[in-house]
Amino acid sequence: MDIRPDWQRAAEGSIPGALLIERNHLEWRLDSTSDARIPAATDHDMAVVVFCSEGYTASLAAAALQDLGLHRATDLVGGFQAWRAAGLPTTGAQLARRIQA
Repeated sequence: MDIRPDWQRAAEGSIPGALLIERNHLEWRLDSTSDARIPAATDHDMAVVVFCSEGYTASLAAAALQDLGLHRATDLVGGFQAWRAAGLPTTGAQLARRIQA
């Protein structure tokens, strides 16, 4: 689950097939008791692997999900940067064009 904001995914790329839920929406989208949950959040036993750019934010996010009862929540050590450095599949970055006045 990619928790980076849109601008960061556009600049860095992403992991193919990753579910995109930005960090500030994560808890209420994955809590099975929330009215705003995603369809896959049917119970607190689902496995969740969250990642950010370098792994720091994802570690805190996984801990927050565990506090909600998602005991199988974890993070990708080193985040997207480590994934890409290991040569694993990624989508290309779509660098924003600068508007020149």
